[in-house]
Amino acid sequence: MGAQRLVVVGGDAAGMSAASQARKRRGPDELEVVAFERGRSTSYSACGIPYWIGGAVTAREHLVSRTPEQHRRNGIDVRVRTEVVAIDVAARKVRARELDGGAEYDEPFDDLVYAAGSIPMRPPVPGIDAPGVYGVQTLDDGEALRAELDGGRVERVVIVGGGYIGLEIAEACRARGLEVTVVDLSATPVGTFDPDVGAFIADAVRALGITLVLSEAVSEIETGPDGRAVAVHTAAGRRLPADLVVLGLGVRPNVALAREAGIPLGTSGGIAVDHLMRTRAPHVWAAGDCVESVHRLSGQRVVVALGTHANKQGRVAGINIGGGYATFPGVIGTAITKVCDLEVARTGLSEREAEEAGYRFVTASVDSTTRAGYFPGAKPIRLKLLAEKRTGQLLGAQIVGREEAAKRIDVLAAAIWNEMGVDEILSLDLAYAPPFAPVWDPVLIAARKAFDAVEADSRR
Repeated sequence: MGAQRLVVVGGDAAGMSAASQARKRRGPDELEVVAFERGRSTSYSACGIPYWIGGAVTAREHLVSRTPEQHRRNGIDVRVRTEVVAIDVAARKVRARELDGGAEYDEPFDDLVYAAGSIPMRPPVPGIDAPGVYGVQTLDDGEALRAELDGGRVERVVIVGGGYIGLEIAEACRARGLEVTVVDLSATPVGTFDPDVGAFIADAVRALGITLVLSEAVSEIETGPDGRAVAVHTAAGRRLPADLVVLGLGVRPNVALAREAGIPLGTSGGIAVDHLMRTRAPHVWAAGDCVESVHRLSGQRVVVALGTHANKQGRVAGINIGGGYATFPGVIGTAITKVCDLEVARTGLSEREAEEAGYRFVTASVDSTTRAGYFPGAKPIRLKLLAEKRTGQLLGAQIVGREEAAKRIDVLAAAIWNEMGVDEILSLDLAYAPPFAPVWDPVLIAARKAFDAVEADSRR
C-alpha cells in the first residue's frame, strides 16, 4: 500500500502547523504532504504587518517564521502562487490554478486540511473595490500598501474601521507623518471593549493627532477621473478627502470554496468543526480564521481571527491526522494591542456580551499604577472586572494603561479559563517588588473591589 496524501489549502499559520505536525508523526513513506498557498510567503505574522508598515519592523523577512524552502526541506511540497479553485469531496481531489500562467490541474487527497483563513470585510458601498482602497490581510497586501506609502504621493489616509487593525494602521501612517482619519460606526473605537474603556482609547488616538469620525457609517468611496479613490463619504453627509483608503473593518471567514464544495458551515458563518478539528465532510479537516470555535463562557459559536488560535488548531488537526490525539478546547476572547504608548487588552465577556449570554453580573473598575507609585517609571493603569452575581465567578476583564500594563490580562485570562471566582483571585500569590508592581497589584485591587460588589449585592 502506497503513502497516504494530505492536501493543505492555505500556507499560513493553521495550514502549515497542520502540515508540520502530520509530517512529524508520519514519515514520507507513509504520508505525502502538498500545501497550496496563493501568495508568495508561508508561515508569516499577519499581526506584524502594521508594525512593518510603520517602520518598527524593518524588513519583510522578519515577519516570516518559515519560508517555503524551509518547509520543502522538511518534506512538505509547498506550491506558492497557486490557488485551489474547487474541492471535490466525493472524488477526493482539488482543482489547483497557477496564478503565474494560469495552468490548472487536479491534485488527489486522502485527507484535506482547509485553512483558507479570512478576508477583509468590505461594506457594500460604491467604490469599495476601486484602486487606492487597500485591505491588510496577507503579507502581499502589506507589501502593496507599503509600496504605495513609500511612493511619496500619499499625504491623507482615511481608514474605514476603528478596530485593532484599523488603529494599528492609523498609528503606522501617523508615524510616517501622514494626515490620518479613522471612520467607525461605533461610538468608541474597538467595539469589543465597553464604552467607558473605549473612551480612554479614543482620547489616546486623538492625542496622536488622528481624527476620529465616530457613530457614522461609510456611504461611498468617491473616485476621480482615473477611477482611483479620492474621498470617503459618510451617511451623515461628511466628505473626507483621501489619497489612500485602508479597510480596517475586521475580517470574515474565507469559506466560499468550502461552501461550494458542500463542507457544512456553522451558525457563526465559519466552518463547523468538532474538538478534533474535523469538519462534517468525510476526510476534511479545517483550522484557523475560517472555522468557528466554542466560547467557553457564553457557549456561543464564534469566529476569532487570531494567529494564536490558528496555530493551536492547526497543531491539533495535524496531530490527529498523524495518528495521535489532541483537542481544541475553545476560546475566551483574549486580545491585546497598543496605540502609541497606550496598551489595551481584554479577555472573557464585555458587558454587552455577558447580557446577551444571560448572565447577571457586577462590575468593578480601579485606577492604579504599573509599579509602586514612588518608583521611577510608574505608569497609570485602569482595570475593569465583570463578576457573576452570587457566585463571584470572573466573567471578563479589560485593561487600559501605559507601558507594562496590558500583559496583566494573561493572569485574568488564566483565571477565567479555570473558572475562578474573584475571591480566589484576590488571594493569588502574585510577584511583588517596587520596580514591577505596587504592593497590591492592580489585579488584586480590582479583584478585591469586585468581591466587595458581589458581597454587597448578595445582601440586598
